[in-house]
Order: sequence, then structure tokens, then C-alpha cells
Amino acid sequence: MPVLVIAEHDNATIKGATLNTVTAALACGGDVHVLVAGENAAGAAQAAAQIAGVAKVLHADGAALAHGLAENLSAQVVAVAKDYSHVLFPSTAGGKNVAPRVAALLDVAQISDATKIVSADTFERPFYAGNAIATVQSADPVKVITVRTTGFDAAAATGGSAAIESVPAVADAGLSVYVGSEIAASDRPELTAAKIIVSGGRALGSSDKFNEVLLPLADKLGAALGASRAAVDAGYAPNDWQVGQTGKIVAPQLYIAAGISGAIQHLAGMKDSKVIVAINKDPEAPIFSVADYGLEADLFTAVPELVAAL
Repeated sequence: MPVLVIAEHDNATIKGATLNTVTAALACGGDVHVLVAGENAAGAAQAAAQIAGVAKVLHADGAALAHGLAENLSAQVVAVAKDYSHVLFPSTAGGKNVAPRVAALLDVAQISDATKIVSADTFERPFYAGNAIATVQSADPVKVITVRTTGFDAAAATGGSAAIESVPAVADAGLSVYVGSEIAASDRPELTAAKIIVSGGRALGSSDKFNEVLLPLADKLGAALGASRAAVDAGYAPNDWQVGQTGKIVAPQLYIAAGISGAIQHLAGMKDSKVIVAINKDPEAPIFSVADYGLEADLFTAVPELVAAL
């Protein structure tokens, strides 16, 4: 049977997390289909059809699907799920919102945060903040899976030529209403999609110092800004910058951790980064255990020197 990926999109383009999820779907065996559900989302459907490895795109277009409300989107997924052996979501805020509803409606167990597809019915997922890996086997007729995107390379966004099939859109369930959204505008890359991330911890001491020390480095590198939970809780950085088990899971090409001790919660969110650079004056800081390059120094001296050298 084919495998279904639920696309994340803005009605015009496909979001990067979907590409990683397609790679996971290809490892499940069977043809990979992508569901694009939205309103006036023909552009996103066309983009999905170009993803390498995708055999078919299901396009559901209706007003009830305009803003990806979980109650309506889950009903749309369930309407087509019987034809699939697996239903895969990116393990993002959106995917985590919809997948449990789909699993409950299908009366199956959800497999969360899959990082490896061992076989069609066996998967690996982290627990204990990534310090242990569970191998999970499912006998459910439809396997509902959220995919930790850092565990899979992104599929090529071009090169495919999938057919696009229109499917009936579900009616509004009437359980929730979209009121509005306030989206912070930034010239920086989105944290989970950034190739370079500069993160700061509580050692920076204040919001002003956080910006004064780290912004020039991020600007030089074209990097996204991140923060530890301690820095966020202290008010040095906004919530959407938090990297860690209860924040965002990232795996950039380069991760620079300045003044971050390396608590388990933080390491769970960034230890899959390709190159990790740690700057900390405490030689016993746990961050050095995962760092590729460690600099035992005062960040208030080292970071400006690094900026000057760049």
C-alpha cells in the first residue's frame, strides 16, 4: 500500500519539514503520496508534485481547510487514510497538533518523533531527552507517525513530476474558529530551517547583553538566533528562540553555543548539529562533551574577538 505524507505549506509553497518527512516516507516502502489540504492551495500542490520521490499529490481545497485548524485537517486526513499503510507528519507544532487526533479517530497508537525507519513496521524514536533510543514495532493497520525532521535528509524539492488528484474537502466541523495570528517578522532565517545558529545562555546576564554580544556574530554569519531555556525563562530572549526538548529541535550545519552549560534538556534539541562550537569559561560544562570545537574563555571577550576576526 502507498504511504501518505501530510504537507505543511502556506497555500503557495511547501515548508522544508515536509521534504524531510518525504525521505522518511520513502524508507517505509510503497509509493509516496502527499496530501495538500488548504484553501486556494494550487500553488502548494504544484510544488509538492515537484518533490523527488513523490508519486501522487492529493489536493483538498476548501474554506474549512484555510488555516490548518486541527479539527478540520484531522477529519480530512481520516477521510483518505484508509487507502494507506502509513500516515506521516513532520514533528512540528502543526504536525503534533493534528497527528494525535488522527490516531485517535483511526483507533491506532501514534508513533512519535521517529528518527529512523528500520522496516515498514519497526521504527526508532528517542526518549529520556534523547539519552536512550526505543525500537518500536507496530501491528496497527495504519501507522500514524510524527517524524523528527533532524533525523532525515531533505528530499530534493525539484525533479519530481507527480500527478495531482483533487479529493473532496471536508465540511467545517464547527469545533474551532480562526480568529487571527500575529507573526513576528524577521530578516533572519527561521530557527528550525537555519544552516547556522548562534545560541546564548543565562551567562549573558541580560537581554541587552544578549543582543549586544550575539547579534553582531549572527549578522556576520547570516545565522538564526537561539537560546537555552534558562535564557528564555530569564527574559533574555523570546520563547520562539528556545532550543531544547521543550523548545525547537534543530540540526544546522553549524551551531555556536555561547555561555550555555549544556543541560540535558538543551542537548536534546541540538546535539544532531553537524558542527558544534562551544564557548564557556567553565571547563567542566557538559556542552564540551558534545562539542566538536570547544573554547574555554569568557564569552564577553571571545565573541567580540571572533566577530572582529570574521
